[in-house]
Amino acid sequence: MSGKEKLVHPFPPIYDENSRILILGTMPSVASRQNRFYYGHPQNRFWKVLSNVLGTRLPETVQEKKDLLLGHGIALWDVLVSCRIHQSQDSSIKDPEVNDFSPLLDNTRICAVYTNGRKAGSLYQKLVYPRTGIACTVLPSTSPANAQYSLEKLVEEWMVVRKYLTCL
Repeated sequence: MSGKEKLVHPFPPIYDENSRILILGTMPSVASRQNRFYYGHPQNRFWKVLSNVLGTRLPETVQEKKDLLLGHGIALWDVLVSCRIHQSQDSSIKDPEVNDFSPLLDNTRICAVYTNGRKAGSLYQKLVYPRTGIACTVLPSTSPANAQYSLEKLVEEWMVVRKYLTCL
């Protein structure tokens, strides 16, 4: 993508009425769009981190990934519904438009919001927090571009999500 075309988010959020935490990225990467599901790049560590944090086996299929999320009260989505972006580079995001979080928040028991990386966190704080009033916790990105974090360090940092998996 040249960065001149507008990218519209290609798939819906994953949640149900029992979702208690919401994890947000920015926009699906090129690989995720090709694979038609979140965190589809083979080097992205999201699914490895989450399965380690939850003490489960690594999900392989899209259905297993959905089951992992919903079975643990986790909603998954992205901050943006559309933007201009060069390939998968969050730093190139222009003209961001945020998703409407009302349906998700009105139909879940979300009590905590986490972002996968700083860019998702800054976009959420600037564009979504004023509408929802729900603060977010910024977690280190699971992207392969975040090479300063080993898998072990990511798992350690992401353990905080467990705190709210039992909230009412």
